[in-house]
Amino acid sequence: KVVPVSSASAAEMVKLLENTFRVVNIALVNEIMTLCDRFGLSIWEIIDAAKTKPYGFMPFYPGPGVGGHCISVDPLYLSWKAKKHGFETKFIDLATSVNDAMPQYVVDRLEGILLERKKTLEESNILIVGVAYKKDVKDLRESPALDIIRILETRGAKVSYYDPLFPYLKIKGIDLKRAPFTKAFLKRQDCVIIATAHSSLNGLFLT
Repeated sequence: KVVPVSSASAAEMVKLLENTFRVVNIALVNEIMTLCDRFGLSIWEIIDAAKTKPYGFMPFYPGPGVGGHCISVDPLYLSWKAKKHGFETKFIDLATSVNDAMPQYVVDRLEGILLERKKTLEESNILIVGVAYKKDVKDLRESPALDIIRILETRGAKVSYYDPLFPYLKIKGIDLKRAPFTKAFLKRQDCVIIATAHSSLNGLFLT
């Protein structure tokens, strides 16, 4: 369906608004998720209950960050353009800061879980499942899973990955071959992080 607007500039602003709306709301739910962790609450339970309200609430879900060529880039372009006009986009800048911090948050949470088991990152085998920026898409652009891998490797963890869409990763300092997704390999892992839940992975851990 074609929705006409008054100009090309208006059409571009429509796209920027929609993408910024998503990135701001993802940042909000990511921040609430980190707060729920502090409170000992499940963000999934909170969202499921909140979305029963018949109006005024649109569910967004937390994750390891944002990626792709739209919502991770367009709001930054809008922020840059706004500064050219003497305007500060506080929501966009704050949302970007929150979402950019999520890969580090994932690693920090992982480190805490490992320490409870008397293990360190340096002596741990970590499997990242799903490296695309979103499910069922063969696209690595701005994927937060790549940031998680880089942070873990920098911290000395033994990192491997599995993604049915990517037989190897050779991008921006990462050089890995897809790990075998077998029971024997999984048993050797200290932790498995599902960064991108492709549909083809549904039930895979139960077999």
